[in-house]
Amino acid sequence: MTALLRYQGALLLRSQRWLAPVLLYAAFLAVGFRPGDPVPDSLGYSAAALVPVTAWLVRTCLSVEPDAARDCAAAAAGPVRVHAAALLTGLGWGAGAGGLGAVAVLLLGAREGPRLPAAALAGAASVLVCALTGAAVGALCARPLLRAPGYAVAAAGLGSLLALVTAGSPARVAVSGLVGGSVALPLGALAVAAALACAAGAAACLAAARRG
Repeated sequence: MTALLRYQGALLLRSQRWLAPVLLYAAFLAVGFRPGDPVPDSLGYSAAALVPVTAWLVRTCLSVEPDAARDCAAAAAGPVRVHAAALLTGLGWGAGAGGLGAVAVLLLGAREGPRLPAAALAGAASVLVCALTGAAVGALCARPLLRAPGYAVAAAGLGSLLALVTAGSPARVAVSGLVGGSVALPLGALAVAAALACAAGAAACLAAARRG
């Protein structure tokens, strides 16, 4: 799996298709965050942007490889492992971007004394929640489940929006807590997001195996 992850990471890096979602995330931070803003609020906003960004990155990882190359990799390592490696690569890039954004917020945001360590932990957990939620959306809105690019992009955008506004969504729970000033760890939301990501990833991998 390590070799597959390196392969998928190299594909994404060389394609330069990671630039658009990462620049979108940077633009969101530049517009929505100012030095001196409250740390919990800013961490919540920066985490929320990861849902569409990670969905975009996951979709990119699942579609960047040419069909012929994907068939060769699947023949060598198995379609499930290849698909899972692409999913994990997109999730890793999304979580990495979110981690950098959270560090910027912690360094430049308003200092809140003893609450800062708690806010940092809550922010890190929220980054994982939103990245996992975005990965679940991306896994369901890419090949082999959705092959038509137009429908897939529309579905990913709508799915990301619903993940942020639907009551009970793990991303909304985590973000709402931080924006409301809470620094409690969103452990329940993290567990639900992980379960959703695993279920969506498993469904996508099984579909890839059947079509492989």
